[in-house]
Amino acid sequence: MVATDTTFAKGADISWVTQMEASGYKFYNKNGTQQDLFALMKSLGFNSIRLRAWVNPANGWCNTTDLIKKAIRAKNAGMKLMIDFHYSDVWADPANQNKPVAWVNLTTPNLITTLNSYTVGVMDTLKMNGITPNWVQIGNETNDGMLWEDGRASTHMATFAALISSGYNAVKSVSPSTKVIVHISNGFNNSLFEWMFDGLKVNGAKWDIIGMSLYPTILNYTTLDAQCLANMNDMVTRYSTPIMVVEVGMEADQPATTQAFLTDILQKVRAVNNKQGLGVFYWEPEAYNWQGYGLGALDSTGKPTIALDAFAN
Repeated sequence: MVATDTTFAKGADISWVTQMEASGYKFYNKNGTQQDLFALMKSLGFNSIRLRAWVNPANGWCNTTDLIKKAIRAKNAGMKLMIDFHYSDVWADPANQNKPVAWVNLTTPNLITTLNSYTVGVMDTLKMNGITPNWVQIGNETNDGMLWEDGRASTHMATFAALISSGYNAVKSVSPSTKVIVHISNGFNNSLFEWMFDGLKVNGAKWDIIGMSLYPTILNYTTLDAQCLANMNDMVTRYSTPIMVVEVGMEADQPATTQAFLTDILQKVRAVNNKQGLGVFYWEPEAYNWQGYGLGALDSTGKPTIALDAFAN
């Protein structure tokens, strides 16, 4: 029996789904019966879906058209929705925060306004399709800002803060109820989080939720989970801001240990002071035999491993 928990987000980022389906991949429940991925996730206890947005990707996947198709499926499955704006044509992460090609030659003021208009455009398109995201990320793993070099936080914190506020205002102009997330990785690294959010606060940035990633190994997850909990509680106290772990993952070929990790981090997020831990999202659990990615949570035949049993409670 899957427990029903409507307030705590038990999420999965399944942005690869349409590309995998187009490549012939199928998904199966534990009995080996083929199932739509969104329905499969819901049956496993997930209540939320996270989808990345790229501006103009070369192959089209995760552009606005593809995003909307997946968002409609999430809505029809009765799932909450998080939109993850990378503000790039490709992956944005701590080592890569490249501008979309179409934005490369913009001045900093025009970059700030273009981010706003693009964000409004995507939010409007979602709204026209009857979709109101519960959460929106302004940037993905922005450990040193985004839209480099203009928005590199270590050298241009004020510009990064202006970009965050531009995105925040864009989201709220279309959907005042949607919560805006600023997301950085290494949720165990308290000094990184204090540096980033102190800098954003001093420069007047606005956000509703602090998001973090956590990708431990099977050897260090107990240590990193404990450090993450301490960091989460510090964020709540220091900024009066709730938190979410918007990305987790562990080796697909170690499902028992991954289940133990997930059970532990879910418990710790729920234990954050004053109930300010809002949820946990697994990053691309549906990936199997796919582009060499080894941190999914399906076996080689497309069936869920026991790792995902952690989300049933």
